[in-house]
Amino acid sequence: MNFPIFMTGLMMGLSLIVAIGAQNAFILRQGLRREHVFAVCLTCGLSDAVLILLGVTSLRQITTMLPWLDPAMRTGGAAFLIWYGARSLRSALRSTGALTIEDEVASPFWPTLATCLALTWLNPHVYLDTVVFLGTISTRFPGNEMLFAAGAMTASFLFFFALGYGAGWLRPIFSRPSAWRVLDLAIAAVMGTIALGLLRGL
Repeated sequence: MNFPIFMTGLMMGLSLIVAIGAQNAFILRQGLRREHVFAVCLTCGLSDAVLILLGVTSLRQITTMLPWLDPAMRTGGAAFLIWYGARSLRSALRSTGALTIEDEVASPFWPTLATCLALTWLNPHVYLDTVVFLGTISTRFPGNEMLFAAGAMTASFLFFFALGYGAGWLRPIFSRPSAWRVLDLAIAAVMGTIALGLLRGL
């Protein structure tokens, strides 16, 4: 095993996913509420693994065969992010009692999973980071592309599970309704900013 190549993939993967984004904000919220954390983290990790594998093995073929994919993903992703951001904004403006951890109604499993999948697969930035960027970098290691990909995949699983389960340490802070309001406002701002960036790129 060529460990330096694996570590390069690991560090590149971490550098791409640590930034605050729609997916990370969602995982943080689920972790704070301790709702379906394992399923959400596993779904995000597996999704990243599939996209990284796709980028390492099929990047050139995809861009040639599907020139319409980028504008389609930007439009669909922006629409979904605007909807999700509006929902977070509405949550932030609700009554104080509804924002406490204990009183907030638990989200059903399947709608939560569907939201997680949408935040992942409808976000063009995910494709740019995993398929395009990591796929391009992997070409620097001919014969060891899969080792680089393994490092990047490991980074995704490590980060998502650390974020999801590490969020539990912040529960004392978010036992205050005002903290939930700040989080929801921050999520709404992140979603709106990303959506506008996607639409400007059309």
